Amino acid sequence: MPQHMALRGDLELHARIEPLVDLHDAEWVSAARDLDTWPKARESARLRIRRDRACGARKLFSPAALADEHDRKVLREMTAHGMQVRITTTPLPQGTVFIDRRTMILTGPESAPSSAHGPRHRMYTMSTEPSLVSGAYALFEAAWATATDLAAFFDADRPRIVDAQAREVLYALGSGMTDMTASRELGMSLRTYRRRVAELLVALGADSRFQAGMRAGEWGLARR
Repeated sequence: MPQHMALRGDLELHARIEPLVDLHDAEWVSAARDLDTWPKARESARLRIRRDRACGARKLFSPAALADEHDRKVLREMTAHGMQVRITTTPLPQGTVFIDRRTMILTGPESAPSSAHGPRHRMYTMSTEPSLVSGAYALFEAAWATATDLAAFFDADRPRIVDAQAREVLYALGSGMTDMTASRELGMSLRTYRRRVAELLVALGADSRFQAGMRAGEWGLARR
């Protein structure tokens, strides 16, 4: 097999990755923006859990993975069955999977359809070139070391930056509404709205509303 390979679409990806899934003692680590970065990510995680292969696997996500209650449930299931899950504040625009530190798969952009109504296909790159894989793995380890364990994001004392109300406030910040208009749109008092904005600035580590909006966009938290 060549050391570098371009994979066009999910079918080609699964054809290449399926033999590797059957390796019982392989180390799997991955970085992804959210649970939709990789096709059928939720189903794949549950399959590994059922096969008792979750223990030792590591998954690194951006805060966007915490935006949906159903996805938070999936993440909890992962950790309950031995997977290590951490959340990083570093933007993760590209998904990466490492298998036994010898094989690396990167997500790429969707390709343009061949016709006006044709399907779009996501491209993937698969590499087994040792220096490239080891270099990228070192970057993963650096991001992992500074990331926060999933359990910390569910701590009762931690500001809730990903609940439904917080997402609406972030959306309002990005839309350019005045505080008065935003508070009225969200059905809360002006004082409550401004308090929520202040909490979000702290939770996002931002010095200004503009910076908070930028970080929320990078992390995928400002989408409605």
